Amino acid sequence: MRRIFKIVLALGVLIGLGAAVYFFKPVNGPERDLSLEADATRGNYVMRIGGCVACHTDLKNEGAFLAGGAALETPFGAFVPPNITSDKDAGIGAWTLEEFSRAMSVGEGPGSTHYYPAFPFDNYTLMSDQDIVDLYAALMATDAVAEKAPEHNVGFPFNIRLAMLGWKNMFFTPRRFEPNPEKSEQWNRGAYLAKGPAHCGACHTPRNLLGAADASQHFKGSRGGTGGSFVPAIDPASLKAADWDEASLKDALTGGFTPDFDTLGGSMGEVINESLMHWTDEDLTALTTYLLEGE
Repeated sequence: MRRIFKIVLALGVLIGLGAAVYFFKPVNGPERDLSLEADATRGNYVMRIGGCVACHTDLKNEGAFLAGGAALETPFGAFVPPNITSDKDAGIGAWTLEEFSRAMSVGEGPGSTHYYPAFPFDNYTLMSDQDIVDLYAALMATDAVAEKAPEHNVGFPFNIRLAMLGWKNMFFTPRRFEPNPEKSEQWNRGAYLAKGPAHCGACHTPRNLLGAADASQHFKGSRGGTGGSFVPAIDPASLKAADWDEASLKDALTGGFTPDFDTLGGSMGEVINESLMHWTDEDLTALTTYLLEGE
């Protein structure tokens, strides 16, 4: 019996060590070229297509630009978007480009701080090197706001940051956007925007019990809105069934009204006002082309 016990114990230890190696191995992706010449003006546009302003500014309470947003209520707790101004203490002004790139690409900040997927690094990882470099330059040029945003209000065990490393190893693969050579340049631009910086799926794709996007239900709608409100499906079949076309979709994304004159309010209204209204017509056309055509 003692020999059997020792064998079982040894197997348990081996399984535990194997699980630890798997769940806590470093998460790295393709190397980025961060030597590219930065364009802060272009970075301001990337800031808009990336939804940075709507998320990191407390618009309802007239908070300072990019100094921290309103809490995002989820089943895991309330996540508060941080101050991302150029302030060296309250914001990210002390970050290097390499640290910023790692945060955007693998969801890990300075000091090996692992971010929650409420920050859509699983989308931002797809962004181009040029977009990352330009966005960093734009953020470093913002007015510094010396006031930290409140901490997240997340209960045990979700408040254990290291657990996010295990989450990444289960659900996250750092990568870059790869154009589909069988599709048009316009479609590919729309796919890049929707999947990458605009992170449409962060709200419009349902998540599993551990908060990971369900790829089999891409753009099928979710309870990811403010206060758990329903976010509608935006896959091609759903859009066409509701009689959306390119013109009506572009009008809604910039004006906030559906063809039936319903209002796109709440968090989508903020996305429209602080992001989509600032897009070029070419990018809006590219996005609607992708959404209506699909994969």
